[in-house]
Amino acid sequence: MGKSHQKGWVSIRGKKWYGYFRRTVIDPSTNQPKTVSTPVALGLKSEMTKYEAREQLELEIKRLTGQIAEDGVVKNGSVTFEWFVRNRYLPLKEADWKEETAKTKKYLIQADLVDAFKDVRLENIDKLALQTHLNQMAKTRSRDRVLQARAYMRAIFAEAVEQDFLPKDPARSIKVPTELRETDKTTLTWDQLRAALSRLALRDWIVLKLDMSNALRPGELFGLRWSCFDPEHCLIEIKETVYKGKIRPWGKTKGSLTKIPIAAQLAEELQAWRRQSWEEQQHKKNWQGPTADSPEAFIFPGRNGGFIDSSNYRKRVLHKLAEDMRLPKLTFQVIRRTIATLAKNKGHVKDIQGMMRHSRLATTAEVYMQSLEDGVRSTVNSIYDELSDTGTWGSGPTSTSRIGRRRPEQKSVPTHSAKEIPEARRQDHPAKPARGVVLEFATRLRQSRGGRELLND
Repeated sequence: MGKSHQKGWVSIRGKKWYGYFRRTVIDPSTNQPKTVSTPVALGLKSEMTKYEAREQLELEIKRLTGQIAEDGVVKNGSVTFEWFVRNRYLPLKEADWKEETAKTKKYLIQADLVDAFKDVRLENIDKLALQTHLNQMAKTRSRDRVLQARAYMRAIFAEAVEQDFLPKDPARSIKVPTELRETDKTTLTWDQLRAALSRLALRDWIVLKLDMSNALRPGELFGLRWSCFDPEHCLIEIKETVYKGKIRPWGKTKGSLTKIPIAAQLAEELQAWRRQSWEEQQHKKNWQGPTADSPEAFIFPGRNGGFIDSSNYRKRVLHKLAEDMRLPKLTFQVIRRTIATLAKNKGHVKDIQGMMRHSRLATTAEVYMQSLEDGVRSTVNSIYDELSDTGTWGSGPTSTSRIGRRRPEQKSVPTHSAKEIPEARRQDHPAKPARGVVLEFATRLRQSRGGRELLND
């Protein structure tokens, strides 16, 4: 590292003092560093002397140049946003990302941020520019896309400050736009799920029955082999997943690869499917993969014995089924969200989290489980019944027989406690409801002048 000790020079242009100094920037055409002369407006001629202008220029040089990196690039804002992302941010983060994740993240960063601030120098990007860009994204992009862009934005500029390319982080207090497009929250009913299953052939029926029963992700579902199936204990062990044509020895979360229980009836249906699929594979001349009697064979093999591509299955089976049944939407994500929502009446939320294999309970409760109108109405009715005692007003000792009639307003009067009533009187007069005691005491008070005055007060 080195320091820039140049002082630059000042001159008058019109009514202002301007300072000039040399700095190293990145040539966008060659992506190589080059030296340029940079002008800086210092102030009005009428407000400062030449000596003051030079002092101001020295402060600007220190602010803008700061340190010089080993590759000749001046830190603290002399590089473009794109150069920093490609050369200083992504190389640090790629080691933490899996291959498929890295492709997705790089695409989003490029499309949502780099294309917008491509040739803009870091020092010229302020909070207003970032917030304006995020607000514009909110008009055309989904909620999740905007939140991801904000997260990447904050991470990039935090790294720029950490590496001394910027003195202050302009993205630290960027706010989420209030007007965000709602994410898809489509859910189906039990009747719709059963109707969808009734229209499927045996293989697809087993596929979706298993997927719906255990809310499996498509990569987990199509990566299952017969070695994963334990019919004796009604268990399936997720050992690997498939994604975009590749087999991966890991899942989406730490809890993805685990043993999951299945229904006993479903275990019998899987065994029946294994026998039938083996018979079908014996009659196929061009079968290339292992047959169903092999532990390494996929439970739901594709045409040539390999695993099924989830995108192809979604378009070929799920989308067609949704169109035929006129469903609002049918995807693996909709199925997972539906099962998580409908399971609210089947088990505790922690059990649902275990079934979904989410690392955080908030993901299950806030993202997947949706509020249904029937559930809300049932809850409201249950609360009302608890408050209403018998369900109607008019059956209690203090109510009138005519439903809807207003109770007469009564004035507060003093009452005697049970200790103040003599034992003999309590025996002569058995216990009465609270309202009866008050009325009896009020009647006695009316017989005296003092009682009348008390009631009038």
